[in-house]
Amino acid sequence: MRLATVELSGQPRTIVLDRAGRARDVTALTGLVRADVDIDNFATLTPAELEECPVVELEQITRWLPPVIEPARILCVGFNYRNHATEMDKELPANPTFFVRFPSSLVGHLEPIERCAASDTLDWEGEIAIVIGRGGRDISRDRAADHVWGYTAFADNSVREFQLHGTQATAGKNFDRSGSFGPWLVTADEVPDPRALKLHTYLGDQRVQSGVLADLVFDIPAVIEYVSTWTTLSPGDVIATGTPAGIGHRRVPPRYLQAGEVLTVDIPGITTLVNHVTDA
Repeated sequence: MRLATVELSGQPRTIVLDRAGRARDVTALTGLVRADVDIDNFATLTPAELEECPVVELEQITRWLPPVIEPARILCVGFNYRNHATEMDKELPANPTFFVRFPSSLVGHLEPIERCAASDTLDWEGEIAIVIGRGGRDISRDRAADHVWGYTAFADNSVREFQLHGTQATAGKNFDRSGSFGPWLVTADEVPDPRALKLHTYLGDQRVQSGVLADLVFDIPAVIEYVSTWTTLSPGDVIATGTPAGIGHRRVPPRYLQAGEVLTVDIPGITTLVNHVTDA
């Protein structure tokens, strides 16, 4: 299943692609994808019910919203690609390294991402994110796959100057509207081998990052096992799995996002997230 959260005539709606690839407004049957979403509303949605839902032409969408509206947790794994840790002159972590993002720091597909007035060091970080479907605590890695609802694209962009003000990355990761995710959440049943998922980040037509989930230091089961030891995961929680090498901050000279540029995070076969850059 492929689903998204969009705005139609000023109202948030949940749309799902039917077997013919047409978008259907399923909000009346499933509700919106919010924190603590009941994924059974989607799992039990029958083809017959879906065909009865109104068709939505993509041209009718006035705004793409993040797939999950204000998730309870947005957890991001740092230095989880070996080549990114190397480019940052970091040793591989012994345990997963986490920081958090706030919902206000993220916009949806085709929405502008903003360069703040305080710094011109907004940098790109394309990632693959998972959305939790079944919550839980102390989830073992052999059960972790049962808790993944789906996969989506994530732009974990960072204001490097503020990220480096201290030992914690929180400030640089949470400027309003500096990152994005979406547009489509693709459910786990359509991804038989998550480790084979590829990731490409483009600045305009130039590919600046590439990775594959098989290259993660801590794979998705390890990440879920670790994080669920210290917090109870809830349906709708988002976990961004890390960014590969190729960030602008480590280029010579450093290269940061500029107003008017277009940033694309592509997960082939899954979804493509596009945002243009603007000054706040």
